[in-house]
Amino acid sequence: MANLKKIAVLTSGGDAPGMNACVRAVVRSAINNGLSVNGIYRGYQGMIEGDFIQCEKHTVSNILHRGGTFLKTARSDDFRTKEGRQKAYEQLQANEVDALVVIGGDGSFTGAAILHDEFGIPVMGCPGTIDNDLFGTDFTIGYDTAVNTVVDAVDRIRDTAESHNRLFFVEVMGRDAGLIALRSGIASGAEAVLIPETVTYIDELIETLHTGYLQHKTSAIIIVAEGDDEGGAYEIAEKVGKKFNSYETKVTVLGHIQRGGRPSAYDRVMASRMGNRAVEALLRGETNKMVGIQRNELVLVPFEKAIKHHKQINQELLNLVEILS
Repeated sequence: MANLKKIAVLTSGGDAPGMNACVRAVVRSAINNGLSVNGIYRGYQGMIEGDFIQCEKHTVSNILHRGGTFLKTARSDDFRTKEGRQKAYEQLQANEVDALVVIGGDGSFTGAAILHDEFGIPVMGCPGTIDNDLFGTDFTIGYDTAVNTVVDAVDRIRDTAESHNRLFFVEVMGRDAGLIALRSGIASGAEAVLIPETVTYIDELIETLHTGYLQHKTSAIIIVAEGDDEGGAYEIAEKVGKKFNSYETKVTVLGHIQRGGRPSAYDRVMASRMGNRAVEALLRGETNKMVGIQRNELVLVPFEKAIKHHKQINQELLNLVEILS
């Protein structure tokens, strides 16, 4: 067992529903194991500036159900420099922190791995990102909530689409990964899902829409990940509109609404499990690893694999979109 007396926890990168549940689990699990805990405000930038707080059990009361992160988050250009990381390490030493739990995505884990390599500070990561794009885990904290948010929005849009015989292009987050678009598209009955991992052919999309129109479909929903190779929802809607005008066309960009809101029960439970396992792993002397979940079992994945490997898109889900449209 590692000789730890105090750990610190931070959230970094984009906020994700369930981060608070994970922080809560880290704090209470650490205290349950006789450790002292610091929370670090504003991620790595807060670490550099010494923005630490002492956490007790009551510090994390009534945050389980809240979206965002009460520790706040920020991107730090200073931490990208050796001088900035030196300052961060000195702040960890000044606050007598023996190990660190980082809740975030691939950029956050890259920073954690460098900090460990340069200064030897033990670090564990919990995957907090709505994009679900980290290798080695089936789900990331916030993904389930983000998908449910999209599905709820599309269900509402469908009501209007059917009432007015409209074609809606709905843009969702996913600059590099289309996992939100794919799962929400199936759950909301979208006629097509356009994602960065596959090539979009406008003529094929128009053929799909035309076939649906001939089959007396009174509306259509196209889910577009923002990183699709043909552009965002506005660009694709314009390209389609030049060749297909059987429906009145509208565009909705959901944007940052997908990041916020109360975390789902699944995200709360998974985040709690991950936070607890991160503390247990540090106590066992583990470091430089991400807590992931595979087939509902918690696993430890080296940062190098989680960051550098690409998660493959599920071909079965891609096929399902076409079959069910």
